[in-house]
Amino acid sequence: MLGSRHQGEDAVQDGLASVWLARHRLDPDRPIGPYLTTAVLNKCRDQLRKQKAKRFFGIGASEDAFSIADDKPNPEEVAVKREELRQIQAEIERLPIRLREALVLVSIDGRSQAEAASLLGVSEKAIETRVYRARQRLREKLEKF
Repeated sequence: MLGSRHQGEDAVQDGLASVWLARHRLDPDRPIGPYLTTAVLNKCRDQLRKQKAKRFFGIGASEDAFSIADDKPNPEEVAVKREELRQIQAEIERLPIRLREALVLVSIDGRSQAEAASLLGVSEKAIETRVYRARQRLREKLEKF
């Protein structure tokens, strides 16, 4: 969602801290997983809004580098894979937030469309459409892969 492992870990930590502080409001009869996921998604959205404001004002233009762990010692292959991953990551970051959220929850996080729909407060058909559109846009942008 955020484009870097470090920022993602911070969002998870902030989301868990928020849930901990609000634990007295939790319904013990409801599963905690969806609540935690929603809290983390909200922290990601907050971070994305902050990044957008920083870019608008020209503050903090550098992004964290994303690296791949590869068992192969061939440096050329590592460099090619890193570049491919960087391009894929950049294209995912360019997706509209609604498409990116659906894609991350279903395709990357492995959640069902029903669960993603519940977390995002939309219908399953909306999730299906968003994931389809996100994948289609990525295919168009990354045809050479």
